[in-house]
Parts: sequence; structure tokens; C-alpha cells
Amino acid sequence: MPVARWSAVAAAATADISFIEPIVRRRLSSLSRSALKVAHDCVAGRDRVRVVFASRHGELRRTTDILRAISTGEPVSPTAFSLSVLNAMTGIFGIARGDRSPASAISAGAQTLGFALLEAHAQFEADPSSPVLVVYADEPADAAYGTIEDEVQGGALAILLDTRAAGQLACTISASGSPSGEPESPLRGPAAFARIPDSFLTQSEAVQRCLGTQAPATWQTNGTTWHWSWHDGAA
Repeated sequence: MPVARWSAVAAAATADISFIEPIVRRRLSSLSRSALKVAHDCVAGRDRVRVVFASRHGELRRTTDILRAISTGEPVSPTAFSLSVLNAMTGIFGIARGDRSPASAISAGAQTLGFALLEAHAQFEADPSSPVLVVYADEPADAAYGTIEDEVQGGALAILLDTRAAGQLACTISASGSPSGEPESPLRGPAAFARIPDSFLTQSEAVQRCLGTQAPATWQTNGTTWHWSWHDGAA
């Protein structure tokens, strides 16, 4: 995947989204703010950009608040409802930029980021003349949902695929538990990852580490191992 630019923000960071109108900005969640921040950082100078937005939970916290309001007989805000859908961020971003390029939203469990990049890569290969922006943003689910296996890491990440690329992000997927072909470890949690060099607890952490250090990074879930690597220069 030819990477022209990328941007990331931590969950606790304050996102500057002054490019969004104040009347809209004050209604946005921290998740949407983070997503819009990294998306804006990546598209400078591009008038038209296709967008693939990805999030495992999306605006689940906003949805949970709506459900709690319904359960207690309180009225539900139409604005809160309209901003609770998975693709809300893509609509706000397109309106703010005046960009009517196609946009899609993806959720695929713990592997959401990887499959979003796969979708973006497929779109770019089909039409390399138009850049594709991948925006991944997530936050842990509300405590009401209990313990979630392979829970997400909060924060946001944007990656711009374009022919004007600084380098290429490559990915291979294997069914084994390690790059060397060893059987998958029955262990879970940190103990399982200790057996795989350069392995991380979340997929987003592995991708960011590969982009930031240009060193290989690995992430494993449910018998599938994702291997990320960086290669200088365009294709």
C-alpha cells in the first residue's frame, strides 16, 4: 500500500478541529473529534479523497446513552441519534470539505483496522488516480458490556494511500501462531504475545509502530497472525 502521509492521536489528547463549524463541533464526541483531527492532517492539498472509516465500536457510548434514556422514558435527542451511526464522521468530514467523493464505513471486530486497509487497498488498485484515506478511530466500550475479548486501544489513526508515496506498507496474514510457523500458543494475553517477536496487544498499536519506526510489527488474534512491514520508495 503506497503511503503518502499518516497521522495519529492518542485517546487522551485534545483534538484541534477548528476547521469544523462551532455549531457542529460542540456536538461531537471525543471519538469523532479524534477521527476528524487525523483525517484533516492527512488530506492537506487534496481536493477530492475517497474515505474508508473504520471502528470496532464506533459511537457505542453515544448509543448506550440513548438506550439508557429510552429505558427510563426520557426523550431522545434527534441530533444524538443522527451522530450515533458508524458513518457519521464521514458525512461531517465530507460536508466540511465540500467533498462528495465516495465514503464507506467498516467494522470487523478486533481485525477492523486490517480489513479497512484491505478495502482501501482494493479501492486504490481499482482507481489509482484518486487517493484513498483510511481513518481508524476507537475507544473501549462502556463498562455495561462487561469484559470484551481483544478490547481496542483508544485513539485515532489516518493513512493516506496515494501515488505520491513516501513508502509502502505491506501486510501478510498467516494462520500460524508465529512468523516462524510454530503452532499457535494456547495462552492468551501478554503471556501469549511474549513468544512472538515484535508483537503487540492491539492491531492499531502494531500498525502505528511499523509506520513510526519502519520496523516489522506483528499482531495475533484467534489463530490469525498479521505481519506488517515498511518498504522505502514508491511502487
